[in-house]
Amino acid sequence: MAGAQYERGRGPAAGEQLQQQHVSCQVFPERVAQGNPQQGFFSSFFTSNQKCQLRLLKTLETNPYVKLLLDAMKHSGCAVNTDRHFSCEDCNGNVSGGFDASTSQIVLCQNNIHNQAHMNRVVTHELIHAFDHCRAHVDWFTNIRHLACSEVRAANLSGDCSLVNEIFRLHFGLKQHHQTCVRDRATLSILAVRNISKEVAKKAVDEVFESCFNDHEPFGRIPHNKTYARYAHRDFQNRDRYYSNI
Repeated sequence: MAGAQYERGRGPAAGEQLQQQHVSCQVFPERVAQGNPQQGFFSSFFTSNQKCQLRLLKTLETNPYVKLLLDAMKHSGCAVNTDRHFSCEDCNGNVSGGFDASTSQIVLCQNNIHNQAHMNRVVTHELIHAFDHCRAHVDWFTNIRHLACSEVRAANLSGDCSLVNEIFRLHFGLKQHHQTCVRDRATLSILAVRNISKEVAKKAVDEVFESCFNDHEPFGRIPHNKTYARYAHRDFQNRDRYYSNI
C-alpha cells in the first residue's frame, strides 16, 4: 500500500539489523523479545494501555503540531496509519518514546507518559524523526551526525524547549536560552539510545547544530507555542495553492 511505511530507500543490511536490534533491546526490551512490535490499536485493555491509546487519539485529532506533521508526512508520500505506525508499550528507565527505524514505528512509553501535554510533546518529537526518515536517507545506526541532526530538529520544533517546560525544569534566564536548551535536549536524547560518552554526543551536536537548527521543515518557522503551530499549519496547507498560481 502506498505510504504504508516510512522507508523510502533500501532495507537494512544484516550488520545494520543487528545494530538496530541492540538499540531497540536497550530501550524497548519487548520489541526484540517478541519478534514483532505490539500491533492492533485495541490489542490490550490494561489501564495504562487504554490511557495511552486515548491520549494518542486526542493528540492526533487536536494538536496543531501533530496535525501539521501528519499532513507533511502524507504530502511526502509517507501517510501515517494509527494502527500500523504507533505502539503503546512499557519501556525501560525514564524514556518517554522513540522512533524505531527498523519497523518504521513510533513507540509511546505508556508507563512514562502520565498526562496529555506530555503525550503531545512525545508524539510531536517522534513524528519529526519519522518525517526526517521519510524525506532523507537517514543513517540512524552508524552515522552519529545524522542522529544528532534529527535530535536537534526535534528539540527545536517539538515544543520541548518552550518557556513553560523550561521553567518546570528550573532552567531559565540564560542568554540565547532556546539554543542552549536545544543543544542540551539533543545531547540527552542521543545518550538515551547510544552507548557513547557525553563528550562524543555533544561534539556531534555541535558539528551539525547551525544547519540543523535552521532547518524548520515542515513548519517553516520555530513554533514556540500552539498559536505559532496553527499559523504554520495554515501556511503549509496554502503552499500548493500559492505555487499553483505562480
